[in-house]
Amino acid sequence: YLPHLDYDAQRFGPHAPETARAVREVDALCGELIADARTLGYRVVVLSEYGLTPVTGDIPINRVLRRAGLLRVRQELGRELLDAGASEAFAVADHQVAHVYVRRPERVAEVHALVREVDGVESVFRRGDLDHPAAHARAGELFLISRADRWFSYYYWLHDDVAPDFARCVDIHRKPGYDPVELFVDPDLRWPKFAIGRKLAAKKLGFRQLMDVIPLRPELVRGSHGRVTDEPDDGPVLISSETELVSDPTLDASEVKALLLRHVFNGVDEPLR
Repeated sequence: YLPHLDYDAQRFGPHAPETARAVREVDALCGELIADARTLGYRVVVLSEYGLTPVTGDIPINRVLRRAGLLRVRQELGRELLDAGASEAFAVADHQVAHVYVRRPERVAEVHALVREVDGVESVFRRGDLDHPAAHARAGELFLISRADRWFSYYYWLHDDVAPDFARCVDIHRKPGYDPVELFVDPDLRWPKFAIGRKLAAKKLGFRQLMDVIPLRPELVRGSHGRVTDEPDDGPVLISSETELVSDPTLDASEVKALLLRHVFNGVDEPLR
């Protein structure tokens, strides 16, 4: 697993010097892996899931729904937790796309009208409008895409002092959406290494610890992905050692599976039965 390009491009932006350094590091390591693979006679494919683009801010879509009276929370020990079952609508954020789940079908039009006016939202689709895997039965009633320079945050609380305890932790399973701010240590911590070390030491001694060292500052994020990029050069790449198997310099994402199968099964899309 080589997360360098993903992490640094989100932290610093895809065109930052830190990201360029990460590219050089990954390039050197991949060069060794590819050379060894070719020596062994393997076919090699280099494939990226997505391309990242610069962003300038987040879209706190759940806060929009809450202010409209659609999203509900419950209090636990002075903290607010999303109450999805009691909400008329809530969103699951995923980088530059978001699924909005609407409890009652008769309110979908109302929520649609609300979210399409939110600053930074570029497109809103109803599930039935999409001829796409995103229109899965478990998808949201509404599917949102941000502008190229924005991304969706999951935050639903209106005041940071009532944010749930996991909001300041790396906790991917309790957050209703991806949180790129987990890539940062809180810049307001005066001695961050000491703070982390103290918590780790206490944990070693058997004390329960909350590793609450990440900030609640979405403006720190400088890169994101999810929407189809405006410029092809900003999108994902596919490089193959078998040029005869790649017939078109531009592929739709849905064509990648068949291409990989051709590499594995000697030019055919499916294995012999």
